[in-house]
Amino acid sequence: QSQLVESGGGLVQPGGSLRLSCAASGFTLDYYSVGWFRQAPGKEREGVSCISSSGGTTNYADSVKGRFTISRDNAKNTVYLQMSSLKPEDTAVYYCAAAFTYYCSTYVAFFDSWGQGTQVTVSS
Repeated sequence: QSQLVESGGGLVQPGGSLRLSCAASGFTLDYYSVGWFRQAPGKEREGVSCISSSGGTTNYADSVKGRFTISRDNAKNTVYLQMSSLKPEDTAVYYCAAAFTYYCSTYVAFFDSWGQGTQVTVSS
């Protein structure tokens, strides 16, 4: 069964860091672009970052530029989201998603395979 599994979420103080992982099983991520999204209570799901299948192209939402870094390790079939200088407004459920294409996108409709999400809470 093909699936994406996020991990690495948790409770962190403002200014802290977390690294989220998105591990694929049942298929190889080599030919997939991957996006990270988040959804806070009462808000729509929004794109945070994406990485092309080769890793050569990355994009970030303005709200996380300079603080978050997306990367991938195809040998481990995993994509990461390193989050630093976290703010309370970063609190949300974070999801990863994959699309069978080279291109990078942060549009929800671009992706057809989704993980179950991992909670990130930034609070003192």
